[in-house]
Amino acid sequence: MRITCPNCGERDRREFYYRGAALEQPAADADLDVWHQHVNLRENPAGPLEELWYHEMGCGAWLKVLRNTTSHEILEVTLASDAGLGGAA
Repeated sequence: MRITCPNCGERDRREFYYRGAALEQPAADADLDVWHQHVNLRENPAGPLEELWYHEMGCGAWLKVLRNTTSHEILEVTLASDAGLGGAA
């Protein structure tokens, strides 16, 4: 699988660290049930899914990648900061 980094161009996926689905996180003081729902009871769709990837062996940017989880086709890549995610730690 190849990912096209907006800064570095097309690269092998082994240059990247996969963080997971690009989900909005509950507030730090959210109820325990809200956190349980977020961590354990999420959808696991087959098809397009927005994910966060870190270009660990490249420019160090956090990317929002729209990937088809069935075919692994990369549909879109944007910088996470441009997507309003700010970069994830």
